[in-house]
Amino acid sequence: MRLLRLIALSFAACMPALLHAQTYPTKPVRIIVPFAAGGTTDIVTRLLGQKLTEMWGQQIVVDVRAGASGNIGGELAAKAPPDGYTMIMVSGSMVTANQYMYRKLAWNPEKDLVAITNVASGPQIVAIHPSVPARGVKDLIAIAKARRGAVTYGSAGVGTQVHLAAENFLYSAGINATHVPYKGEAPAIVDLMAGQIDFVLPNLAAAVGFVQQGKLRGLGVTSPKRVHQLPDVPAVAETLPGFENLGWFGLMAPTGTPATIIEKAYRDTTNALAGADLRKRLDDIGMAPVGNAPPDFTKAIREESNRWVKVIRARKLEIN
Repeated sequence: MRLLRLIALSFAACMPALLHAQTYPTKPVRIIVPFAAGGTTDIVTRLLGQKLTEMWGQQIVVDVRAGASGNIGGELAAKAPPDGYTMIMVSGSMVTANQYMYRKLAWNPEKDLVAITNVASGPQIVAIHPSVPARGVKDLIAIAKARRGAVTYGSAGVGTQVHLAAENFLYSAGINATHVPYKGEAPAIVDLMAGQIDFVLPNLAAAVGFVQQGKLRGLGVTSPKRVHQLPDVPAVAETLPGFENLGWFGLMAPTGTPATIIEKAYRDTTNALAGADLRKRLDDIGMAPVGNAPPDFTKAIREESNRWVKVIRARKLEIN
């Protein structure tokens, strides 16, 4: 009888969480986008948000909070009530590199957010304005060496994965260039098309259309091999053997969010990613769905964090 009583009490204790998961969500869910509208973080969030809105019967509200290399949105998410109604779509660098670059952060990526799933991953592309006299990565490297730091490159902000992709490229090529940070990759791309800067390494998803239209010239993709969306653009690795740099975008929530909600968000996101229509829309922009489990996502973040330390220290990217 005592054992039965303990089982009954344990079941009763679990009932609120189980019922919460079954009824969740009962109102709109906010997903914070910590970079400017029109960038890859925004694109991926809206594609997924459309599917989750259909599945949950509640509106996914995309809340763009750009600035400070994603840290404004990161802090907002970190301090939000952990009730499942606020999530954030992070770009990889926010939770793998920022803690090593910024000596003072108002939020802690490792302690303040919990992993749900890595939604999608894809390469960057070395993109230049058509007026720049470079036809390949080798040419750009030669120009940078000849001009000794006068070449300029844009990014989505200091410490963002677009910035780190460029720094990884400069580090691997043994060259330097002057960094011009923006509030997102979309504004950087706009200035690149206007000829205000020399190159950017945006996520392929944000730039593929402009390259296809001839508004930008793609010199190399950062995946190990060429991508079918731009078959005539070589991989950077064809010039710099072994070079690879992939960006990713993952769903996270404030620490303390009920495990049942984390699990539901993970399962429903992976179900959405399994749909042929969403997979095609991601593939069209050079993104691949991931959908790993929360523990696997947490492990991947930790492992990638360890890899970025070398580049950050070699390039002296620490920020006061």
